Amino acid sequence: MRAEVRGLDFHYDKFHALKDINLSIGSNQVTALIGPSGCGKSTLLRCFNRMHDLYPNNRYSGAITLMPENLNIVGPDVDPMRVRLRIGMVFQKPNPFPKSIFDNVASGIMIRGVRNKSVVTEHVERALRGAALWDEVKDRLGKSAFELSGGQQQRLCIARALAPNPEIILFDEPTSALDPIATARIEELIDELRAQYTIVIVTHNMQQAARISDRTAFMHMGQLIESGPTAEFFTNPKEQKTHEYMVIPPQNQRSEK
Repeated sequence: MRAEVRGLDFHYDKFHALKDINLSIGSNQVTALIGPSGCGKSTLLRCFNRMHDLYPNNRYSGAITLMPENLNIVGPDVDPMRVRLRIGMVFQKPNPFPKSIFDNVASGIMIRGVRNKSVVTEHVERALRGAALWDEVKDRLGKSAFELSGGQQQRLCIARALAPNPEIILFDEPTSALDPIATARIEELIDELRAQYTIVIVTHNMQQAARISDRTAFMHMGQLIESGPTAEFFTNPKEQKTHEYMVIPPQNQRSEK
């Protein structure tokens, strides 16, 4: 086990968004979070790297414990910036910086204080190779990141997340803005990355969760209803709410804030 969520509650000011979440995250596995829009899956994902700390009046209780050192990363004495160095994130839409391809990836390395040019260059190549993008961009590293296609931009963002050498990578619906070909490439990449990283992914696409994840967790109205090995989860759900979600088209389900 790489991380363990126990008794996690989260509030957006007075709104109780997550309620007593308990979830185990396996090392070098892909864990998928699914559920209707507004159920809390992205809120849970962003707890892992303390993104909620960027806004006032948000608060955590309970624990997200990183193994093996038993560090509660949502504890009040833990620096969110140190958490983000250990846990990278890729967002729903590609969000490259208005910089060159090289500088986009280098920015992730410089966060760790690396300034030696040859070392930075080595890390940039390693991250781009890890994101399966090196061969496509090695001759135009000085070009603007905005010259890349949407799928390439998303892989650049993955390279930027890989650059600081994180332990866990979070993906928040990373293919929802991409075409089927780019989506397939990102899924292949996630499958490759699990050999080195622990991955947690939010997806609205149950077929995608079934294809790429080792474990799946279903959320509803801020609660974790059920989790388990993906093959078993989709063939033999134990909870009625899980079964209903899988048989009723998502567009016909009522979203909950």
